[in-house]
Amino acid sequence: MLWSVAALRRSGLLCGRGGGRGLWTGRPKSETDNVKPLVGVKILDLTRVLAGPFATMNLGDLGAEVIKVERPGVGDDTRTWGPPFVGTESTYFLSVNRNKKSIAVNIKDPKGVKIVKELATVCDVFVENYVPGKLTAMGLGYEDVDKVAPHIVYCSITGYGHTGPMSQRAGYDAVASAISGMMHITGPEDGDPVRPGVAMTDLATGLYAYGAVMAGLIQRCKTGKGLFIDCNLLSSQVACLTQVAANYLIDQREGKRWGTAHGSIVPYQAFKTKDGHLVVGAGNNQQFATLCKILNLPELIDDSKYKTNHLRVQNRKELIKILSARFEEEMTATWLCLFEGCGIPYGPINNMKGVFADPQVLHNGLIMEMNHPAVGKISVPEKGKIQLGCRSQEFQAWNSGMGLGAQTEDLCEEWGGRPGTTTAHTLSWRHQSPGENRCPGGCHLFLNVHRGITAVSTSMSGT
Repeated sequence: MLWSVAALRRSGLLCGRGGGRGLWTGRPKSETDNVKPLVGVKILDLTRVLAGPFATMNLGDLGAEVIKVERPGVGDDTRTWGPPFVGTESTYFLSVNRNKKSIAVNIKDPKGVKIVKELATVCDVFVENYVPGKLTAMGLGYEDVDKVAPHIVYCSITGYGHTGPMSQRAGYDAVASAISGMMHITGPEDGDPVRPGVAMTDLATGLYAYGAVMAGLIQRCKTGKGLFIDCNLLSSQVACLTQVAANYLIDQREGKRWGTAHGSIVPYQAFKTKDGHLVVGAGNNQQFATLCKILNLPELIDDSKYKTNHLRVQNRKELIKILSARFEEEMTATWLCLFEGCGIPYGPINNMKGVFADPQVLHNGLIMEMNHPAVGKISVPEKGKIQLGCRSQEFQAWNSGMGLGAQTEDLCEEWGGRPGTTTAHTLSWRHQSPGENRCPGGCHLFLNVHRGITAVSTSMSGT
């Protein structure tokens, strides 16, 4: 068995032409126990805004090398989505683009298309979020890339899918949230629909894409072939409707807005206190009895109207009125002390200051400090540690700020000037900030792979 695995590794079936060393699943040596799982995997990232960049950032956090391809002089739209800004980059952009390298390439130019295709030949994954047909028209659709890089895992993120009556529409989070029904069930019970405070449809799609890419890499290990992944905002959000969708499909029960409450569990919602709000949930009869004791309302425990969750749902308004009056009698801090250790789910509604002062948030390591090249130390939200087997790994940012095209020279040196090669490269491009149109034709990075030697040269078109 071991000889066959070794043969597969030599043949490239386990790692592919892009590298993919992070896919090796054998027992690691002690000195490599802390190697991130996707180290050695190369991602070619043609995504912008949120869903795609969120997916590729998560892959980068796991050790993948992410090369972000951006428009010369402009870059990702979110670079300018502020204030606030850190240097010339918006905090929006920084929140989903750490651990990436940026190169500026004009993919509307045939030379730029050639660059991307040649990059694809030495990458494992290709991720894009263009309207269906746009990249195909440029020569960078899946079929085009598959011809030069048949090993590639090609992930396409769109608004509504590649076919169908809405496929040619641009996809934005709030619009997909509205069409999918998410916005219809979000908001106060007697009020208008609202969008969630963050772009949950984009983020959910990014996580679906993130998981699909990793599954695609595993599939390539098994088959030795690349594949096409189709992720879209609409499908991702409809899938997230879960029990609300099931209620309608099975029982034709229309979804509705509940504010902070739950349609099938009572009590499970936010209650106003003297100085804030507390969210409390009692998902079974034991938890409800405990809640009544904490609130000093023991008479509710044996009340025939509240004996079961089904009865509590039926008598929601009366019960919530009683509970609400009691919660308003005390400060939030008092309730937190009373609920501590009770076994009931509870917690305050925090603002951002409260979130990042919360002791569990701090314990979980959910604030990441990074060094930004323009301003020094900055902090961004972090996902904490990931438990891999018996060891936990911290996600560390090796690259926080990412000037437009700032890693072009490094990429040339890494892929074109490897020790022992006979290649040389000439760099005639300088770093651009968004808005500087110093390279209207795009910075052209040429890679020629021949007998395992990568030759890199760059040229600049325009003035």
